Amino acid sequence: MTSQARDMAAGFEAARERMIQEQIADRGVKDPRVLQALRAVPREAFVDASLRDRAYEDRPLPIGHGQTISQPYIVARMCELLGLQGQERVLEIGAGCGYQTAVLAQLAGTVYGVEIVPDLAQRACDNLATVGVKNAVVDCFDGTAGWRDHAPYDGIVVAAGAPRVPVLLLDQLADGGRLVIPVGPREDQVLTVFRRRGDEFESRREAPVRFVDLVGRYGWGGRGPAEA
Repeated sequence: MTSQARDMAAGFEAARERMIQEQIADRGVKDPRVLQALRAVPREAFVDASLRDRAYEDRPLPIGHGQTISQPYIVARMCELLGLQGQERVLEIGAGCGYQTAVLAQLAGTVYGVEIVPDLAQRACDNLATVGVKNAVVDCFDGTAGWRDHAPYDGIVVAAGAPRVPVLLLDQLADGGRLVIPVGPREDQVLTVFRRRGDEFESRREAPVRFVDLVGRYGWGGRGPAEA
């Protein structure tokens, strides 16, 4: 590694630490496993080269196709709300460039990511390989109906705003499992947590958020199972 490359790596590491402290820990995310997961994943590896100097800003960044890499705080909070301990099976809908997939892979046993845009799905796979993630896979299809092949899941996270809760995702939760999803109108969603208790579901509204649209049959422009 050249001295220039070492300086650049040290700069990114310092920026990552500032992000963890100022944007995440100071705003209430306290789970040490989540903070360590964010420390372990180089966010700069998941953004376009032209945006790497902005990788640790407190905002989402464009990744093409009208999609974004989520704000670091939101990634951290959604991961914390899943309450992972290390051995769980997790489904992520809206993998994008793979950043949150990589963070989840630090927290869970196995992560299954779904991305509907082929170019982004391939980019996520490439990025995960680049940073050495081996316990996560990303495939390309409409994830609004979940991924039944690997269900049930101890946690499901949806990184896109849904007009309603896709009931097929709830159906794929294991007993005790949690679904974290932004729900509501395009401009005014609420980050919501659902927890399965047998055949019942508890729900808790967390915070107002604004995500890109959940695209697919049971997202925006689609119809729910009861209407199909």
